[in-house]
Amino acid sequence: MLRINAPAKVNLHLSIGPLRADGYHRLEGVFHTLELSDVVLIEPAESLAVSCDAELGVEPRHNLAHRAAVAMGEAFGAEPRFRIALTKRIPHGAGLGGGSSDAAAVIAGLAALWGTGLDDPRCLDAAASVGADVPFFLVRGGCALMGARGDRLERLLPSMEGVPVALVRPQQPVPTAAAYAAFDADPKPGRAATPVVEALQARDAARLASALFNNMESASCTVVPAVAEAIAWTRSQEGVAGAVVAGSGSAVFAIVDTGERAHAIAGAARSRGWWGAATRLAGEGVRVHDDTRGEM
Repeated sequence: MLRINAPAKVNLHLSIGPLRADGYHRLEGVFHTLELSDVVLIEPAESLAVSCDAELGVEPRHNLAHRAAVAMGEAFGAEPRFRIALTKRIPHGAGLGGGSSDAAAVIAGLAALWGTGLDDPRCLDAAASVGADVPFFLVRGGCALMGARGDRLERLLPSMEGVPVALVRPQQPVPTAAAYAAFDADPKPGRAATPVVEALQARDAARLASALFNNMESASCTVVPAVAEAIAWTRSQEGVAGAVVAGSGSAVFAIVDTGERAHAIAGAARSRGWWGAATRLAGEGVRVHDDTRGEM
């Protein structure tokens, strides 16, 4: 049995541009993984079966983990006869990349079982076919500048693992399609990722916090007004150096001065009836463990 850690991610910088000819938006983003992660277990079986300990609101065959296994089977010309079990810690519809990370974990696990590396073009093609965020999670490194529709690695950036982060999410998710429709109806200007990149290169957490940017924030608030309340509340909390919507929402992430304050913010959010979690920026993407031999 393989056990794969599937980390959440945040967008330190997210600048959505105009629609491309293929129907996707041009995007420039700086993605960074978190220590908060789902756990994916994979073991041989008679046929493909995917289970999850949480209700995701989609049929199993539409789950991104299931789609990733099918895509890998098609890419490698092999039947993906595996039992895949997801333990969800990353909330659905939060903009934290949980589904994409689960899909990347399946790709990494099957690649290990089939004896190939994640640099195999078939793995990368399978990842891109499942979702634009999926290739990022296969990167051996927790931070990267991504371009095109979010699936093209422009360059790895220094990760700032250990920086405390508080996550706050109102109960209602933001459907990605609805967020992009709201953005298209009232697009907000983007900007270059330079301030975030320079803060990472300087390893300056305070500078990074002040450089956070997401021009999807207004669209997320339009779709789910509670997001605006969560942003304002989070930014008002003691110890918060900077906060912004995660992806297309509905989670808000904050860079916080200490881990203790991150835990206090998460607890206060839960007392309001929201979801809250304290975590830290992480230094790597999906990690595959063979429970008999350790990390692969």
